[in-house]
Amino acid sequence: MARNFIAELRRRNVLRAAVLYIGAVWALAQGIAQLGPSVGAPEATTRWFLIAAGFGFPLWLVLSWRYEFTSQGIKRDDEVAISDVASRRSHNRRTDLVIIAVLAVAVVLLLTDRVVQHEQPAAQVAAMPVDKNSIAVLPFDSGGDQGQQAFSDGLSEGFIIALAQIQGLRVINPKSSFQFRGSTDDNRTIAAKLGVSHLLEGTVRRMGDTVRVSATLIRAADGSTLWAESYDRPYKDLFALQDQITAQVASALKSQLLPKPQAAVQTDRPPSGNLEAYDAYVQARVIQSTDALKALDLYNRAIELDPAYGVAYARKAAVMVDVVSGGGVTGADAEKYLHDADAAVKQALRLAPNQAASHFARGWLLITRDFNLKEGEAELRKAVDLAPNDGDALNLLGVARADQGDLKEAVELTRRALKINPLDANWNHSLVAYLLPLGRFDEAQRLLDKMIGVEPKGAYNHFVLTLIGVLRKDSAAAQKAAEAEPPGEWRDFALALAAQVGGDRAVADVRLGDCIRKYPQGWAFQIAQVYAVRGEPDAMFQWLGKAWVARDPGMQSLLYDALLLRYRNDPRYATLARQVGLPWPPTAAATAATPRAATAAPAATR
Repeated sequence: MARNFIAELRRRNVLRAAVLYIGAVWALAQGIAQLGPSVGAPEATTRWFLIAAGFGFPLWLVLSWRYEFTSQGIKRDDEVAISDVASRRSHNRRTDLVIIAVLAVAVVLLLTDRVVQHEQPAAQVAAMPVDKNSIAVLPFDSGGDQGQQAFSDGLSEGFIIALAQIQGLRVINPKSSFQFRGSTDDNRTIAAKLGVSHLLEGTVRRMGDTVRVSATLIRAADGSTLWAESYDRPYKDLFALQDQITAQVASALKSQLLPKPQAAVQTDRPPSGNLEAYDAYVQARVIQSTDALKALDLYNRAIELDPAYGVAYARKAAVMVDVVSGGGVTGADAEKYLHDADAAVKQALRLAPNQAASHFARGWLLITRDFNLKEGEAELRKAVDLAPNDGDALNLLGVARADQGDLKEAVELTRRALKINPLDANWNHSLVAYLLPLGRFDEAQRLLDKMIGVEPKGAYNHFVLTLIGVLRKDSAAAQKAAEAEPPGEWRDFALALAAQVGGDRAVADVRLGDCIRKYPQGWAFQIAQVYAVRGEPDAMFQWLGKAWVARDPGMQSLLYDALLLRYRNDPRYATLARQVGLPWPPTAAATAATPRAATAAPAATR
């Protein structure tokens, strides 16, 4: 009976029809997956196509059982005459060729996808969408003179601040554009990585009381020079020279050098025009991320030279808060830093109330010291209103919204920040952290692929890839990503997390035990995450309690950390969130995380 049924399936070409359908669906799915992102198709397009194809498959089989293609068109099977057998055989041969062609196309698309995904150069991985009204200021060349580098960088940052006042012009943050100091990439490649249409580059030399500056504005698309000029000016005329060059660049871009209506012009210049104070300020800005203590001394020097230098007070306060937030000082030293930062913020707001830097510093202080998200957010919104192109303010405002559970606005704000500073690793990691509890794993992985393309050995990238593997319950992918993380704390925790979803409980126990033994202080939040993956809420809450006592900044991510969110219905979760000062119950926007996705996510980047 079964043999007769199979024979009938072959006679009616049902098996051929099934293979043809599956091959065509496979090829089309590959094409949609590869071309969809280029035309802005939603991430789920391929998945919905496959679901629809699955529903259509039984219908296709029924039709192929009942109908036949003939030289006279489509006929019911019982209407096909004996004389049509020869034509049926010819038709079968043509069908076989079509099936082979469809399968070949599918295989080619699959191989192309793998080659493009795994073998494309870093420059292509890191390419950004280009905005025609955008510019990056590359660090002006100081001729290899390290003594003049700070001055050169300060001049370059001055151009960035001034150009950011141009209405409708997107200006890249120096954190991204300065990464290309000494780069061997050509201008077109650099512009593609930064997503800009124009580059401003040049050289600067300071010789005694004279400043020599050469500047060139380049159209990235073809490498042509839109404008170039050289200047020799007395050092005392530095600010006037900056203004002149900025105005000429604006004219070459055919833009209008005007701030937004009713917005105060943002500047980092001392109100007295004291160039020595400005020089100290510039040096502090250049080194503050690598030598915070020396930067604080330089900010104090700038303030000493010009006691009304409000922006210097603001930058000083922000650095002090940053040191505490990053764990650079603890205990009594941290309390003193925050006390001094508070005094500096008050001076900044008194002296420079219309400068975004002042409100940014106060917002950062309120969030870090007091966990006061509401007032901190209000200050950050003032900073963004004053300086819409201030990437630091946009990014931190996104953090504040995520901390309160509003992942939709957090994603939007962080994307705006990344248009200004596309290569900042921490900001990209923040965006990934917001996407994971929303279940947008493919989008998050593309961001990580971009970051790995820019910095293949950068820390934390593969740790987050491990989390995606855990989220997908793909133990092999999680283990592979964990092993690729550079040696250090994040690798140890990545291995511990990957082990929890593997099949060897003994290895999982050892990995967790190693983390507890090696990191008894400062990593309580991450240990709590591992316990969350293990499915041990009592231990998780115990370690979260330790993290709160230590004022671990990861505690502010309770409303979007998907590792922990699986326990959000536990009464202890609500108690802990309220204790931290987070809104509970979360707003409607804060409940976007789905139970399926709420199985793992990173803590805030340390």
